Amino acid sequence: MAETEVSKKRKRPIVRLAVLLLSHSVLVSVICCTAGVFGLLLLPVLAKNTYISENALMPGSASSMLSNQEVSEANKLIKELNNLHSNPLGATTESHGIIAKYMSNLGAQVNNHKFHPQLNQFHPLHFFSGPDSGVMQENSTRSLYGINTVGIIRAPRGDGKEAIVLVTPYNAVKGGVRETLSLGIAYSVFSLLTRVTWLAKDIIWLVADSQYGEYAPVAAWLRDYHTPAFSNLDSLNTETCHVGNNNFESKISYGIRRSGTMAAALVLGVAYGNENEDTLGIYAEASNGQMPNLDLINIVHYLAVHRQGLRVKVEQFHWLLNSKWVKSLGEVFESLGKMVKTLNPDWKLGISAADYVEGAATLASSLYHQALGVPTGPHGAFRDYQVDAITLEFSLRISFDRLDRRNDFLLHGGRLIEGVIRSVNNLLEKFHQSFFLYLLTSPKIGALLMVPMALMAHPLKLDVRGQSLRSILRMICNLVLGVISFPPATFFVFKGVIEGFSGINAGDFWNWVESLWAWNSATYLYIGMVHLPCWVLCVQILLHPC
Repeated sequence: MAETEVSKKRKRPIVRLAVLLLSHSVLVSVICCTAGVFGLLLLPVLAKNTYISENALMPGSASSMLSNQEVSEANKLIKELNNLHSNPLGATTESHGIIAKYMSNLGAQVNNHKFHPQLNQFHPLHFFSGPDSGVMQENSTRSLYGINTVGIIRAPRGDGKEAIVLVTPYNAVKGGVRETLSLGIAYSVFSLLTRVTWLAKDIIWLVADSQYGEYAPVAAWLRDYHTPAFSNLDSLNTETCHVGNNNFESKISYGIRRSGTMAAALVLGVAYGNENEDTLGIYAEASNGQMPNLDLINIVHYLAVHRQGLRVKVEQFHWLLNSKWVKSLGEVFESLGKMVKTLNPDWKLGISAADYVEGAATLASSLYHQALGVPTGPHGAFRDYQVDAITLEFSLRISFDRLDRRNDFLLHGGRLIEGVIRSVNNLLEKFHQSFFLYLLTSPKIGALLMVPMALMAHPLKLDVRGQSLRSILRMICNLVLGVISFPPATFFVFKGVIEGFSGINAGDFWNWVESLWAWNSATYLYIGMVHLPCWVLCVQILLHPC
């Protein structure tokens, strides 16, 4: 009987564990924070080389068909568009006509898509009611309309149920050689694909009118493509898209032409290079940390490096590349790796200090952009419709004015896009084999501070009475965390570390929050509904009059 009473009084293991954690909350919080930071620092060391999971992609298995003939045709388009820039007043109207004419001459189905730029008015409490979904304002005028030009190639071996999208942002008013070169790459590939027999998916080429930004025209076209709306946009006077040839105008649709489900999308851009070699920049982060399937990035990387001789790079925090403490940390891990190899040569944990610095700068940038929730390019609009998309930015080390260099650039860039399209064309289903989450984004900047603060929160009055070393240390930690965990203070601290404290402005935090609101970022909800209430609760505990 006595043994039964003792067993009833014995606490359950989970209760004993909870009591143990609460009684040692300071130690637990320090261990958790240390383990989290150490894990982040180890990621560049433990990162593995990626591989292509889907065997059907078969990148580089076929020889490229793009030739100098397509490059020559692309140069004609580039030259004609560049000549328009000398007359900016008529460039907008004429450029749409020229691009549509070139598309139509290839046998593509051409249409002009008219959209209205979103006009958002920031209000911190109106998250779900804004930004505007694109509905036209009553007092808007014709000058606020943008016009996308869209061409569609119907696949000879397809049934119209799948499509691959090419996007080239183009500003007819302010655009320069860079934008016309991206159009040249897309046109050379588009021209080739009108003649091939192996195409099983339709090809959609979207020339996005970027006079209101690169993201807005793509988002507007996707919205109308997936959810057609009946509005007075179609009543816009067609003189805004007048080409001057009645026979040609009859071939152009002023509505939305559709194909099938989008298998993938590529956004093309060109930048002036400041590198010692030709490079290809890849931008993958979409809204709220969404990422495209890793196989899409892997086939681009493989074809760019092993077929076209380009160096692939992703966005980095350049201030970390020159950081002394990161270099020192890299040297420490390099020494540890060499020591581990002496114990067992099969353990591949070594990494050079230079590679560690490069990896740390890339990791920090990826963490920041995924946690921020703001897309890094027009490709972000596609992820809202579950379409895998990335932005490819070509950067050359030599001026574009040299014709031979430009032809070489168009040839290599076009062959890269051709290879990617050919790989995606092989898929019988959507990307699914590889990863969609390459980096855990839950330990945000704010969360890293709120966890230890919530665990260590203890009335300051009791710590003052304790007069022990432990009480004093806990009181100091609580005061420091209480100050820097306040959202504006957190923002200014990290902005100062990254960009320097000399350029900090009092209104930067408000502008940052407004940008989160405009992009429908979940970070905005996190700050208002999680971080700030937790901070208020912890401050209330600290100031409790025991």
